Amino acid sequence: MGALTHSSLVEYLLEESYEVAETIEAGHPDSELLGELGDVLLQVVLHARLAEERGAFTFDDVARGLAAKMVRRNPHVFRPDGSLQEAFPATVEEIVRKWDAVKRAERPERQDPFEGIPDAMPALAKAQKSLDRAARAGVELPPAEAAPETEEKLGELLLAVVRSAHAAGFDAERALRGAVRHYQQGIRPDQAGPDTAPS
Repeated sequence: MGALTHSSLVEYLLEESYEVAETIEAGHPDSELLGELGDVLLQVVLHARLAEERGAFTFDDVARGLAAKMVRRNPHVFRPDGSLQEAFPATVEEIVRKWDAVKRAERPERQDPFEGIPDAMPALAKAQKSLDRAARAGVELPPAEAAPETEEKLGELLLAVVRSAHAAGFDAERALRGAVRHYQQGIRPDQAGPDTAPS
């Protein structure tokens, strides 16, 4: 096996992450989830070790950075010293509003609601993330179709759409990625309300 690099490890990080998702969604026992989470953590350790070898940062730096970000971005949960608050927000909506306000304060120059969504994200996940960001930013959403009654029916509908695309010679992943890109490009930062959040 050749020398490990961040690039050469990407496929394993993605694979291990998908295995965690599969373990959760399939309802496998906690013992399997424990093992799969360990595999993801190993990927983090390997990336941190590579960074340490070139003098960039260490695993401890990663852990400290995460802890500091959690405290900073969750003032409704933590005091500045990291201790827990005595009372917590009553609703998820309030938590989301506080989270978004802290993120905006951290990056006031960020006007694009889609900034930070990875281009490499699978198209369906990217579409869902983009719509969530747009709704939270208060920008115009694309037209919606009537939703099926259940998630199972939704899955069947999506599979049928992919089958139809395949029969017509289209690449469903590429088509959706293009539609998401077109939607994002049609949204201008000045359309976003400064303090809009879901109700």
